[in-house]
Amino acid sequence: MVIGNHYPEFRREADLENLKQAVAELEITYPVAQDNEGRTWQAYGTRYWPTLVLIDKQGRLRYQHIGEGGYPATESAIRALLDETYE
Repeated sequence: MVIGNHYPEFRREADLENLKQAVAELEITYPVAQDNEGRTWQAYGTRYWPTLVLIDKQGRLRYQHIGEGGYPATESAIRALLDETYE
C-alpha cells in the first residue's frame, strides 16, 4: 500500500483545499495524509524532501531513500518485501 505524507513547507500548503487540488492536478491515486504539525515527519526522523520509506508487514522501517532517483533500488526493495512471508 502506498500512502503519501504531506508536510507543508509553506503556509499555503497547509490548507487542506490546496492539498486536495494539488493531489487532483497531479493525478495522485493513493491516499495522502496532511501532516501540518510534522508529527509523522518527525517520528521517522525525516529531514529532506522527498524521502521515501518502506515499512514491512510487521511495521518496521526497512528501507529509506532521500531525494529523487534510486528507482531500481527502490523497486528491488519493494519486491523483496512483497516476497517475504510471516508465520
